[in-house]
Amino acid sequence: MNRIRSTSTHWLLRYEREFDHETVRMVLLAWIGIIGMPLYYVIWTWIFPQEYESIALRSGGFVLCLGLALGLRRMPERVQRVYAFVTVTYTLPFLFSFMYLMNHGAAVWSQSFLVALILLFHFDTAMASVSLVLGTACAVALFFATGDHSFLSHPDVLEQLPIALFTVLVVSIAKLGRRMMAQEKLAGMAHGLATVSHELRTPLLSVEANVRGANRLLARDGDHVDMAVLGEALSRIQFEVRHMNHIVDLFLLSATAVQRKLEPNEHLSMRELVESALSRYPFATQAQREAVSIKVRSDFVFAGQRELGVVVILNLLRNALKALQRAGKGRVRLVVDGQRATPRLLVIDSGCGIPRRDLAKIFKRFYTSGSGGAGIGLTLCKDILDAWQASIRCVSRELAYTMFVLEFPPPARMAALPRRSD
Repeated sequence: MNRIRSTSTHWLLRYEREFDHETVRMVLLAWIGIIGMPLYYVIWTWIFPQEYESIALRSGGFVLCLGLALGLRRMPERVQRVYAFVTVTYTLPFLFSFMYLMNHGAAVWSQSFLVALILLFHFDTAMASVSLVLGTACAVALFFATGDHSFLSHPDVLEQLPIALFTVLVVSIAKLGRRMMAQEKLAGMAHGLATVSHELRTPLLSVEANVRGANRLLARDGDHVDMAVLGEALSRIQFEVRHMNHIVDLFLLSATAVQRKLEPNEHLSMRELVESALSRYPFATQAQREAVSIKVRSDFVFAGQRELGVVVILNLLRNALKALQRAGKGRVRLVVDGQRATPRLLVIDSGCGIPRRDLAKIFKRFYTSGSGGAGIGLTLCKDILDAWQASIRCVSRELAYTMFVLEFPPPARMAALPRRSD
């Protein structure tokens, strides 16, 4: 069994590499037809006999499917498209609608026709629509010539029309939803890659500049290189490489947080968490590090997850430092305030501030005010804090300051969770 599964998987992967997804679906449909045509002839003839069965029609479908499955790679591209369209039209809308009519609307064939419609509209919608119209028209014409054509106006036929149209509509909407989800994922990847590349470009330029300077120094002075100057350049390169590694760690931490369960599983000290997050932040310069300060009015314990708490603080700190960079001034303060009835953490910066029109939107997923971010950091922070029964809000004045207020449940309301203080 494992060998059969391995062989079939290898076959599918080979076709995926060689052809597009539409062609692979065509080939899979062809193999279903190769097996299903003779199998269902036996079922509907001897096991569950139907009013009408045709070995000639089944044989035609079998031959078409066999040709599609085995001759696909030998066909020119234009012939391949035409042959695939004919095969799909014959085996799905034509055959199933004709058998439905010849069996006078039997329940088996009404359900089978709906299954055929669902299969058909998993292909390109325009192609499926043309195939449906052409296939059913041919089936009606053949039935009109060979069967009791008065049955075409029978309620059993007419009542299937709205059901068939509804099936087509639902499958088309489902396809559209999947396509939109795929586009959203690609957009998210593009935003994420743009953000990473933006963050890494500056340290890479610094590394390149220092390497060029070191090369010029070696070419000019040869054996009498000033080792202090060279050592300073190497130190800057080492600092920028460490900074880039920290940036990558920060983005990986944020990305994996989305996939984790957000519910709290431990008790944490806010002071320890803030200090831990600060030690992990990839400050670009010593001046940037000195612009950040911590004030502990009173420490407090809350229920959460250490890594997710670090993600929240790092995201807020990153936004604050970007605000300072855009304003060209300011400082960042993290205030741990456990003296209040509702313990809180304040992240305050005196940078560029947030426009009033943007304040109501900053926690919406993928919203960005044009600062180059992906629009997911604050949304992730809110999701994490909501799971901890905490809250986050923002107060800001443009060109003056921004303050994020994180409020946590009082210790008396916390569930009994293990305390972790490493």
